[in-house]
Amino acid sequence: MRRRDREITDFQEMVEVMERCDVCRLALNAAEVPYILPLNFGMEMEKGRVVLYFHGAKEGTKYELIARDNRASFEMDCGHRLILDDEKRTCSMTYESVVGRGLIESVPDRDKMRALKLIMAHYRQEDFAFPEETAAATEVFRLVVSGMTGKRRGIHPGHREVKEHNIRYFSHSSQS
Repeated sequence: MRRRDREITDFQEMVEVMERCDVCRLALNAAEVPYILPLNFGMEMEKGRVVLYFHGAKEGTKYELIARDNRASFEMDCGHRLILDDEKRTCSMTYESVVGRGLIESVPDRDKMRALKLIMAHYRQEDFAFPEETAAATEVFRLVVSGMTGKRRGIHPGHREVKEHNIRYFSHSSQS
């Protein structure tokens, strides 16, 4: 990592960042270019490793790619805020992110309900009642994370946080 001052090295801190994220971008190996898809997710710890859970329809491109090569990478990020340095006339963003890799496995039917509940628990809906027919019509898979890195950028002295993003902050004005 080029910016070691922004690196998150503590495993538990990376897990906490992941808990704050609401989308996981999963990258699969396609023939010519990576295939990336944003997914809702749930997570748990298993034997000291993070396991991410995902769901979707029973068929589609992602399953074809996983069947050919179950290696995958992921990225998730949160904590976005526009920051301005009025003195230097620069802008940037605050963020926290985790990038990792691992192997994808199908979740057996007997474990689907538990996995779906982990996904809903991530979005604070632990008690959501899934009808059995919904689980039967849903494919559930998991990524056992084999490695990950974290990164964070905060607000530094002299910077000003802009709470609401608006492209007008960066527009070139033709008015004199």
